[in-house]
Amino acid sequence: MRVLLQRVKQASVSIDQQVVGQIDQGLLLFVGIAPTDTQAEADYLAHKIVNCRIFTDADGKMNLSVKDIAGQILSVSQFTLYADLAKGNRPGFSNAGQPQMAEPLWHYFNTQLQTQVPLATGRFGADMQVSLVNDGPVTLMYERNA
Repeated sequence: MRVLLQRVKQASVSIDQQVVGQIDQGLLLFVGIAPTDTQAEADYLAHKIVNCRIFTDADGKMNLSVKDIAGQILSVSQFTLYADLAKGNRPGFSNAGQPQMAEPLWHYFNTQLQTQVPLATGRFGADMQVSLVNDGPVTLMYERNA
């Protein structure tokens, strides 16, 4: 499981020009799922992400988590995080989990996040347009494999 995390001032995701999820200050997550991923990876990453101390405290140090600042999370599924770019000019996606296993795991991951912080999401498998105001910028990649 791979999660590209961005600290944001605000973010939204739209489908067919309709906003389906939006947040103010918090984290934008792009979530990729591999064929071997399980709920154990989702549990581990959800815990790491909501406790990641990347928001600044009163002294200007990265010392606060999204929970500490009462922030929000926007979770967007993104199979392209598992693109294979080794050969040719067209990416291959055989390393990404198939929708029938990846979608339920993405929903499970989101449920784990939502028990701790307010959550908005995109729609699995949809053509989405994501807008954001990156804060910092701060961008991190989390990865946990089965």
